[in-house]
Amino acid sequence: MLALIAMMLEHEENDMVGYQAYFNGEWMSEGEVMISPSDRGFTVGDLVFEVERTFNGKPFRLKEHIERLYRSLTYVRMDAGLTADEMTAITEEAVERAKVDHPEVTDFWMRQIVTRGTVDLFDPPDPTVLVQVGEQGFWYADLYDTGLHGVISKTRAYSPQALDPKIKHYSRMNFVLAHQEAHDVEPDAWPILLDDRGFLAEGNGQNVFVVTDGVIRTPTDYAALQGVSRGMAIDLTRQLDIPLVEEDLQPYDLYTADEAFWTTTSMCVMPMTQVDRRPIGDGKPGPMSQRLLAAWSEAVGIDIVGQAQGHMSAVAS
Repeated sequence: MLALIAMMLEHEENDMVGYQAYFNGEWMSEGEVMISPSDRGFTVGDLVFEVERTFNGKPFRLKEHIERLYRSLTYVRMDAGLTADEMTAITEEAVERAKVDHPEVTDFWMRQIVTRGTVDLFDPPDPTVLVQVGEQGFWYADLYDTGLHGVISKTRAYSPQALDPKIKHYSRMNFVLAHQEAHDVEPDAWPILLDDRGFLAEGNGQNVFVVTDGVIRTPTDYAALQGVSRGMAIDLTRQLDIPLVEEDLQPYDLYTADEAFWTTTSMCVMPMTQVDRRPIGDGKPGPMSQRLLAAWSEAVGIDIVGQAQGHMSAVAS
């Protein structure tokens, strides 16, 4: 699997040639973007960001992502120099430019990055603003059939008393360390971080859900990002009349669950079939994750699993 991921990353990097980016008021080739080594985003992680994807070329829940970006900006007292509507329009234009430059590509990812720039903390704002777009990759396609494995890491999520998890930021060394710890246990596993009280928090870019006796349970946002994909999953449970609770969950709840899954922007819903080398339920993707994937596919007008697996089959051939 690692070799496959490396192949896909190389493929995606090659495909990035020719993609246009918005950088500080100008459109340019992504290769022309130059970040100052004195930029606070680089020197102290003084940066917030968002990542989205498209379905059939249409941005998914862009409004919710941009609203979260501007909540993060407000909290950290950073001025992007653009309104939320302007940031939305720039992102939509980035996608349209990508469609023209790469008509062979079906779907894209988008990312907005805002740093405080090179100014001192209390100087007038001089932000660095970058909006990127690239081809949506599907390296994870076969995992819909087998599920991803999780490892509860030693490294914890940030305490909300230290850094509020509702900010989407790049101060993520704890995520890096947690991923290394998961790799030590199982090379392809993803980490699950606990909060400062020992309850489940989140993955290193994913929200966690467990299913017990027909009830979906997920950690509160005490120490987890208010994921947009998490919100989509919650909305779908309401539409499908599936009971869901947000509550403090212990590792015990994950070990003894009937099934579990992650939500994240690219994969939408990904089954988790093992944690700490223990099978979850029968060790196979469970019916609840399949039901949510089907509902999500219907909502966006595309077979999410079929698209991913079809793309990988085409790449392999």
